[in-house]
Amino acid sequence: MAEPEHTSDGHFVIINGRRWRATDPEIPPEPAARLRALLMAARRDVGAALRAQDAEAERDARGRVHLAKTALGERGDPWWDQTTSQRRQRWQSGLDALEHHDTRRG
Repeated sequence: MAEPEHTSDGHFVIINGRRWRATDPEIPPEPAARLRALLMAARRDVGAALRAQDAEAERDARGRVHLAKTALGERGDPWWDQTTSQRRQRWQSGLDALEHHDTRRG
């Protein structure tokens, strides 16, 4: 898959003419990959909950989507305004919470 176009400052990607906040480039490759995997699992769970008309499961899955996107720097305080320490804390806390949830699910 080709790398999406970025704005000149690197803060956003352009997809189909729309600007989206880019993932924090300082997240090391392994945790970034794990966060993306957990994000995709949460998105699949949103779809499954919608098909099952399970409002509680949908809320849970959407919460995990939000947590993953925040950990990746795509939501919340802009990563470019954060210190290196704050950025690390953001993605590490999000990863820890998502993995804790993942282990509880089985």
